Amino acid sequence: MTNYVFVLDADGKQLAPTKEQKAWYLIRKKRAVLVNKYPMVIRLNKTVPKNEICQDEVRLGIDDGGLHVGLALVQKCQTKNKVLFKGTIEQRNDVKHLIDARRGYRRYHRYHKRYRKARFDNRCSSKKEGRVAPSILQKRQAIIRVVSRLCKWIMVTGYWLEDVSIDIRALTDGYKPYKWQYQKSSRIDENLRKAAILRDGCKCKECGKSNCVLEVHHIKPKRLNGSNTLGNLITLCSKCHQKTEGREELYMQHYFDMLSSSDNKNLNYASYVMIGKKWLRDQLSLLGELHLTNGGDTANKRNDWGIEKSHSNDAVCITDLKPSTVDLKEWTIKPMRRQSKANTDNVLGIKHRDLVEYTYKNGETHRGYVTALYPMQNALNFQSPTKHCKKVNAKKCRLLWKFNKIYWLDVMS
Repeated sequence: MTNYVFVLDADGKQLAPTKEQKAWYLIRKKRAVLVNKYPMVIRLNKTVPKNEICQDEVRLGIDDGGLHVGLALVQKCQTKNKVLFKGTIEQRNDVKHLIDARRGYRRYHRYHKRYRKARFDNRCSSKKEGRVAPSILQKRQAIIRVVSRLCKWIMVTGYWLEDVSIDIRALTDGYKPYKWQYQKSSRIDENLRKAAILRDGCKCKECGKSNCVLEVHHIKPKRLNGSNTLGNLITLCSKCHQKTEGREELYMQHYFDMLSSSDNKNLNYASYVMIGKKWLRDQLSLLGELHLTNGGDTANKRNDWGIEKSHSNDAVCITDLKPSTVDLKEWTIKPMRRQSKANTDNVLGIKHRDLVEYTYKNGETHRGYVTALYPMQNALNFQSPTKHCKKVNAKKCRLLWKFNKIYWLDVMS
């Protein structure tokens, strides 16, 4: 597994990343100093002239989502494209609850201190054009915070964002088959499959089940020259789909009548851009050139290149650069509140959110960020990727790194 390290020169200019082994070699030879450990960033002791800096194109792919956001940096090379960095942002989902609790406190104080006239039209931010709800805006701001941090360490030439789940224009203006479809004609394109499932309301049209495995069925089978068009596809559960095998002719008219009588024939909702997407597009456009893609193309490239499904791997496919390998250290990124609300400052020099390592008596070693401190017991809690370690001895914890606004967790640790 090859891991890359971000490199800066003495003036802070972004240089081409190098391998981790070479970075530690430069530090041992005192030709560079460690700037950041997670992820690793070094600064050379010399200034590199502008004409000697590598000018290879570096693309940042973003697989946007409500719970997880995939990020990947891919360098376009003359021979083999390289994945320099990949990770997954874990979004906060407690903001809506905190806002609701705060609203309850505010209303309680209004009606239990003194009479104060209720005011309904004094929220200026609520009347702004293009306003985004705070619970959604903080998720978009988290992406920009991480992207801005990465841009301090490497020169990004373009941003590639997955904008919608399916490409409506490809369905309405005529569809051009993807590469692998010429050889694998029995397979439905991912773009069409998603469109059919979304059109049918993500449920089986025969029995109405939704919490099950959904499959897309050719109403007129391929052996009878049935086409790969949206009008010839219907969503069924695996049980209903198995019932039609070898007897498709008996169900053809029934399914065609079912589609023709359906009220859900409009595909405008499939191109619906999630709330806050426009704000994210505008902010990324300020950072550099922005390119938009869709989920159907991402799935096609992932299948064509033989890459395993994950948020970070999808971000690699979004960049439209086929990598030589995706076997790279994967980071879990968690943007936090800018200020800690912990009452205790530190325990034996370890502060809230610092990265520590602890080994249990059975030999298990866990690494994670401090979530709670107990000064009277010289103990602390920390959260590792696999376990929530509670009230461990602070004297036996090894301090690895001081917290710096964003959690960077190595998935392998």
